Amino acid sequence: MNPSAQPSLDRAVSEKEIPVARKLRKVLLATGVGHFVEWFDFGLYGTLAAIIGLQFFHAESPAVALLSSFAVFGAGFVMRPLGGLYFGSLGDRIGRRKVLATVILLTSGATFVMGLLPTFSQIGITATVLLVITRLIQGFAAGGESAGATTFLAEYAPDARRGYFTCWIDNFGFMAFVAGSGLVFLLTAGLGEAAMNDWGWRIPFLIAGPLGWVGLYLRNQLEDSPEFLETLKSGKTEAAPLHAAVTKAWGALFFCVGFVVIKAVGHWTLQTFMPSYLSTEMHYSKLDSYAITTLGLFGIAVMVPFMGYLSDKFGRKPLMLAGCAGFILFTYPAMMVMANGDMLSAVLAMLLLGAFIAAFDGACSAAMAELFPTRIRYGGMAIAYNLAVAFFGGITPWFSAYLMTATGNPFSPALYVMGAALITFLTVLRARETAGLPLRR
Repeated sequence: MNPSAQPSLDRAVSEKEIPVARKLRKVLLATGVGHFVEWFDFGLYGTLAAIIGLQFFHAESPAVALLSSFAVFGAGFVMRPLGGLYFGSLGDRIGRRKVLATVILLTSGATFVMGLLPTFSQIGITATVLLVITRLIQGFAAGGESAGATTFLAEYAPDARRGYFTCWIDNFGFMAFVAGSGLVFLLTAGLGEAAMNDWGWRIPFLIAGPLGWVGLYLRNQLEDSPEFLETLKSGKTEAAPLHAAVTKAWGALFFCVGFVVIKAVGHWTLQTFMPSYLSTEMHYSKLDSYAITTLGLFGIAVMVPFMGYLSDKFGRKPLMLAGCAGFILFTYPAMMVMANGDMLSAVLAMLLLGAFIAAFDGACSAAMAELFPTRIRYGGMAIAYNLAVAFFGGITPWFSAYLMTATGNPFSPALYVMGAALITFLTVLRARETAGLPLRR
């Protein structure tokens, strides 16, 4: 080859890569923003659980009202496996993009309606019933979100960078909680606790409406994933993907459920349980509780992409095992530190626990996607993910509150987190390393 031709060749290759890089960024943005909207909506309930308990339940004490609120929160998770079954199967048959557009519309719509609901003092028990219905709709739609978004990104991402690209799903999810928690913090600081409890709590829910339309628009601008389109073109899609997943990929389902146990418990402990825990049990003001949670979740969001990069470099298993081990060893001490009443200590304790979930999340999304072949990836992940989230994650706030009531020990929720981490640790030990390998077809 003429040496003078080499620069031209390099330039041509570089120019071919530019559209690919732009497409990846567009896919990441649309998927991530859509996921942000979903979890902004879903997480608001947890952040405002204490206020919702007082608005929608007739209870003699704030603690009982909070317990009731968390019970309704868990009800939403009951619908997640059903949503996963429906949307997962649909996504493997008609495509990922169409399904992801549908779920964001349902979730944001239900959340917007929640901001308009009359309270218990206005219409009595009917208010509680309406709240439960909106939560059930939210949960059904959310059943199709995480598995679908992870599948979509994994099927676009290069093999060598799949951990980095897929971990942005968790980054956007945590940023959604940061935005929700931060918005509640600002509203509480600006309006005061009295106004916030009276009517200010409605504002974050009402914002969900326009945010949902933004996410819908972005997702509708995308093409479906190349992996799915290739499967569709070759005629290898499954007519009954759920049946195929259960009968032909039960091992992958087992590992995926095991992976998600600590992911679900860790997420919902830090994102949902912690704000109410800090205010009702650790006796921080609501303003300080929101601030601690917001700073902690922001720290997690910053750490997750770095952990995703490390999972591509060193493998999925080391990162996931390190995250589980951290929870087993340090959750109880971290909660004891929070009891000191010092805001800085509480933030540092949150960041310590956040580092463990960030390490796990940095590797987990890619590891789950790599378990399944393309023809059943969405449905397989949706089944396993949502069963684990419903059983372990959905009950986390309620069960944690119950443990404290039953034992009288304010640190007893740590035992639940540690047990979940042990289950996942043992599962990861038995899993094979999949980093850098092509996706199964």
